[in-house]
Amino acid sequence: MPSKIAQIRLVSSHPEVYEPCDDSFALVDALLADQTNLLMHNPKLCMEVGCGSGYVITSLALVLRQGACGAYYIATDINPHAVRVTSETLEAHGVHAELITTDIASGLEERLAGLVDVMVVNPPYVPTPEEEVGRDGIASAWAGGENGRCVIDKILPVADKLLSDRGWLYMVTLTANNPSEICLQMRDKGYASRIVVQRSTEEENLHVIKFWRDCDDNHDILQANEVGAVNKTGPARIFESLLSQFPGLLFGRNNSSST
Repeated sequence: MPSKIAQIRLVSSHPEVYEPCDDSFALVDALLADQTNLLMHNPKLCMEVGCGSGYVITSLALVLRQGACGAYYIATDINPHAVRVTSETLEAHGVHAELITTDIASGLEERLAGLVDVMVVNPPYVPTPEEEVGRDGIASAWAGGENGRCVIDKILPVADKLLSDRGWLYMVTLTANNPSEICLQMRDKGYASRIVVQRSTEEENLHVIKFWRDCDDNHDILQANEVGAVNKTGPARIFESLLSQFPGLLFGRNNSSST
């Protein structure tokens, strides 16, 4: 039986490319946890920003292949070594994606505006000195600047522009990134959100957050009665507490959200 996700033994590597690690596994686990919804969603265009080894985009393609989805896949990375490694990983698993060496989605905004149904991102989220952000090679995979938010804050408006009306964004964040603030910022742009996977390791506390446009009334029908909602006027410190305690919590624009 074909594997539902990428097999580590088939994932290519390079000294200057970030290998699959806890954050990569958490993101793929989030896709698996949401697989029923993804298959019902039947996305036509899927995109990964920062593909690294290709483990995540390959896994997404395999997850969706279980339902015979005819999606088109695009993956970008600023590191040309990562693009080559992703190509090898995809080929080893018998799946295909259009690969582009670029910073986030530079040069693609006009082509992809409003078309992406699923976007996956494991961004550089590690707090580092600002001068380390955007360096060549593997450092570009983790250096996130102050609070680890430098690259994340650049990705969010790009995602908003590229996502379709029914587009979903899955993003890995670290507690130090202040994920509650990210959810609040996205909600101001019209997105609801929930934590799909929360994972603690010896070094970090990870959240995989799913965002979707709050006007998508058909979102997560199967999970509608399994999660709570948070009022828009609640203070940020309450959101932070709830984020850490309830992985399934929803951030909607009102308490009557059906998502």
